[in-house]
Amino acid sequence: MPDVGIVYLVGAGPGDPGLLTLKGKDCLARADVVVHDYLACEELLNFTEKACERIYVGKQAGEHVMEQDEINALLVTRAKEGKIVVRLKGGDPYVFGRGGEEALELLRAGVPVEVVPGVTSGVAAPAYAGIPVTHREFNSVLTLVTGHEDPTKTQSEINWNALASGGGTLVFYMGVRNLPHISQKLIQAGRSPQTPIALIRWGTLPIQQVVEGTLDNIVERVNHAGFKPPCIIVVGEVVRLRQSLNWFENRPLFGKTILITRSREQASEFAEKLSVLGARVLQFHSIQFAPAADDEPLRSCVNNLNKYDWIIFTSVNAVDKFFDMLQAQSHDSRSLAGCKICSIGPATSNRLKPYGIVSDLMPKHFTSEEIFNILSERNEVEGKRFLLPRADIAGRELPEKLRTAGAVVDDVETYRTIPGSLSPQVKEALESGEVDIVTFTSSSTARNFASIVRQELGRLPDNLAYVSIGPETSKAAREENMNIQIEAPEHTIEGLVSVILNEFGAKSR
Repeated sequence: MPDVGIVYLVGAGPGDPGLLTLKGKDCLARADVVVHDYLACEELLNFTEKACERIYVGKQAGEHVMEQDEINALLVTRAKEGKIVVRLKGGDPYVFGRGGEEALELLRAGVPVEVVPGVTSGVAAPAYAGIPVTHREFNSVLTLVTGHEDPTKTQSEINWNALASGGGTLVFYMGVRNLPHISQKLIQAGRSPQTPIALIRWGTLPIQQVVEGTLDNIVERVNHAGFKPPCIIVVGEVVRLRQSLNWFENRPLFGKTILITRSREQASEFAEKLSVLGARVLQFHSIQFAPAADDEPLRSCVNNLNKYDWIIFTSVNAVDKFFDMLQAQSHDSRSLAGCKICSIGPATSNRLKPYGIVSDLMPKHFTSEEIFNILSERNEVEGKRFLLPRADIAGRELPEKLRTAGAVVDDVETYRTIPGSLSPQVKEALESGEVDIVTFTSSSTARNFASIVRQELGRLPDNLAYVSIGPETSKAAREENMNIQIEAPEHTIEGLVSVILNEFGAKSR
């Protein structure tokens, strides 16, 4: 019988993955099992190891994949198998999260429990909506209330008279379906019908929505907006501060849904830059990387680098795979002493620097044609030997031009690109028309996007703005009958972000 493990009750925060605590992240990284609910942002699961078992229990209003007793039993079972279990709960485990119930059940079963508090949505969602829940000019009391109480109960556990007469800010959790009951009870108990109130849906996320009103008109406004859970309800004079303090929704790309099609390894930096500007970012990893079908040609090349005059790197991945092979053959950067290095752009050039390599050539325009033209102008083609460590699907224009001009070229497959897959979330977003912008950062991302989406949806969606990183990528997209609306003048991720901001951020305000 294995030693009993441990269960960590971890607050996932209100939705924005950046609001997870450092301790919560550490628990996820060590977890053997994660039991997560509907409100826990799925991005947080990326902090777990690949071998971690992930179990979705689907707790949301009116829909439970597992009942609470079943969840308790699951936690006990996995912990008694000697595993580290994380119970990942939206918001804070002990604020209307039933974390106290789970902790008691675990302790009764002899299972150790630790609690990792989370940022509760009753404070965070209003903050992201521009509403401070306390402000000394408006209130000195903050009350957190469940809005989930059954309105048909003969005896309410909520003291409505105290809530109405006590002043201060009231924050109701999970109360959108009981909103008519809540507003009516507060008015009947003495709160002014003109008291400001706001409902915040999907607080802290780029799809956040807010409806404001007063106690006597909020039901009509919420019905008109079609609000559904999850929502936080804020009642009190502090709601008036939203007009001045609404920072989150005023970011330039707020309200835009942008689909990025890079590989998983390359997507995070791009996604972060867009998210900071307020965009909702979806990731469709249309390409994945795999080892070369045969690594012997690359092995042979790195063992004979002294025969080359130039090595041309056309991607970050090519740099990484090349140096992996170099080190595997017990060589290091000194082996490149007799070679000149060309990199196609700043990202590739920067990736070389940790290996102690500074590019001898980086063209102003990051295209194969530009590389060839510069080399020709420098009389660095005829009679020279070139090594091009590249992807299996790399274009043949550059090596063919070099050979035609009298160079000897070894065009070596360094890695393979294979099509990715369309997640249910992205498929649904494309089908429903939620996506505003699709970005392409290479020819392969454009071709794979078109192929996979046609296969999954039967067509390419209408009313999308396609944005490309450069001319070769744009050409590939147009060959797939996708009209590129914008092409980045600077063929980098920074250039792509800048052109998206200029085109869509300015026009959306």
